[in-house]
Amino acid sequence: MKRFVLLLLAVSSLLAAHAAIASTRPQYGGTLRVMMHISPNSLDPLDDSQGDSVARNNLTELLFDTLVITDAQGHIHPALAASWQGDSGNQRWIFSLRHDVKFHDGSLLTADAVAASLRNANPNWRILADANSVIIERDSPFPALLADLARPRNAIAKRDGPSISGTGPFRVKSFAAGRHLTLAANEESWRGRPFLDTIEIDFGKSGRDQLIAIQSGRADLVEVTADQTVHAALNAPQQLLSSAPVELIALVYLREPKTGDDRNLRSALALSIDRTSIRRAILQSSGQATAALLPNWISGYAFVFPAVQNLPLARQKISGMRQPPALTLAYDSSDPFIQLVAERITLNARDAGLTLQSTSSATPDLRLLRISLDSADPWIALDQIASRLALPEPQLSASSAASLYQAENAALQAQRVVPLFYVSATYGLGSQVRDASLTLIGTPRLADVWIGAPAP
Repeated sequence: MKRFVLLLLAVSSLLAAHAAIASTRPQYGGTLRVMMHISPNSLDPLDDSQGDSVARNNLTELLFDTLVITDAQGHIHPALAASWQGDSGNQRWIFSLRHDVKFHDGSLLTADAVAASLRNANPNWRILADANSVIIERDSPFPALLADLARPRNAIAKRDGPSISGTGPFRVKSFAAGRHLTLAANEESWRGRPFLDTIEIDFGKSGRDQLIAIQSGRADLVEVTADQTVHAALNAPQQLLSSAPVELIALVYLREPKTGDDRNLRSALALSIDRTSIRRAILQSSGQATAALLPNWISGYAFVFPAVQNLPLARQKISGMRQPPALTLAYDSSDPFIQLVAERITLNARDAGLTLQSTSSATPDLRLLRISLDSADPWIALDQIASRLALPEPQLSASSAASLYQAENAALQAQRVVPLFYVSATYGLGSQVRDASLTLIGTPRLADVWIGAPAP
């Protein structure tokens, strides 16, 4: 009897071990329920109606592929391009495409289709199709070309009138513009079928609605805003996944300063802002206060730009003005986080003797904006920010940290932008979500995610 009990225990242990291994082995199938705050009317990577956002990049990476990709260490790897070769001057590049890659509509990926897509995204580039290769030529050296081609905006899309098709890990099953998107696994994906069968995405959901949905089990992946991170960590059963700081919150002037008083007024406003207090009260001590355009993890020198409040110096800057003019500020009033930041900035300005008035006018003095980085390459990121803010294109004299600093400092000295914070892309994950990870720019790698049983 004793031997039988021991044998039974041994068999039970083996079965338990087998079940534990099986529970950690990736499984195919299942549906991932996702919520996003954006309400896109188009899935085109070049649709600018949504502006810069991590959520928009998320959609692009599900549906489309780029010629090359960047790993978690910033290294470049082949994607739709199997190999490439650049000349010694970094002005002419040849990309050899993978064979037998298909768009979601069933047509083959061709050099002509790739060249057409890249021309749409980069009308100033010279792009040629040659057999199964694509040639990119530039008038001047461009050593950051590979990093640029890895950006979501350079995803390869086949456009045929109103329809658009990609080669990504998921294809569109149904799309109700601005409301809902259903994606199905791309069975013929060149990198292998994703584990998930489908992804259901609800659009236009507020941060509060998303947090309630993940806590109640009605969603598997949601966005967690900077002001909700601590609450989510303390009050929800799900896991949190955060990126490096990838979203810049900044004040942007719509016009160049014209006089010395203009410059002093702008200096005074920048000096009046108490980033430390705003970060503690609204961001709940998450994110990073900054006076730099690039986050420190990209540039390595962001800390040299002072980001501290100095009310005495702010008042001194405007002491020679009889009555400093009021400035008008516009922001997205549907974004509770941005609205709270704007209200705090208005109070800070008042403490310095400045008047900042909110407005819905199309031509305010300033806008409070979010700018999500779409590249971890410092040269590309700085150029992206400058383009987004309508600043002069950064002039880089050499591929060095000193040249990068000089270009960024020149952009800041123009007094067109006041950087405030960098925040992370944070997601709440349901208990069944497995193997979730993020790219350097904060997008989830959902092609690698699978659904498993909740932990006991």
